[in-house]
Amino acid sequence: MLARRELSSAQLRERLSRKGLDPVEIERTIHRLSREGPLDDRRTAITYARQAAIVKLRGPYRAVKELQARGISENDAQSAVAEVFGEVNEQTVLNRALARRLSGHVQNRVQFRRLYQYLLRQGFDGGMAAATLRARAKATAVPED
Repeated sequence: MLARRELSSAQLRERLSRKGLDPVEIERTIHRLSREGPLDDRRTAITYARQAAIVKLRGPYRAVKELQARGISENDAQSAVAEVFGEVNEQTVLNRALARRLSGHVQNRVQFRRLYQYLLRQGFDGGMAAATLRARAKATAVPED
C-alpha cells in the first residue's frame, strides 16, 4: 500500500482494518513501519501540502483541513503547510487558481463575488483574494470596500 503513495498512519490503519486484519497486528505493523521509516506522517503531510499548493492550487487553509481529514494532527498539518508555503509564494498560487476561472478582467459585482467565493473555498485568505480580484477588475466594475 505504501509503494503507491504516501499514506498517513490513520489512512493505513483504516485500509488494513477494511481488509479484516486483527487490530493488535495493525498497531504492531504501524509501529514497526513508523520506527523503520516507510510510514512517516510528517513526510506524508509535506508531500500532500506540496501537491495541494503546486498541482491542485489550494490555499493554506484548505490544505490544512484536507490534511486533517487524512488523519494528520492539526499541529503537523499546520507545520507542513507553513513549510510548503514558505517555499511556494501564496500569491502566485492564488493567481494561478484565479487564472483557471478568469482569463481577463472581472466584469461586474456578480462575477467578483463568485470568484471571491471560489478563492475562499480553495483556502485562500479573504483579504488577499479580494485585493487580487480588485486588481483584476475594471475601474468601475467593483467597489473598493
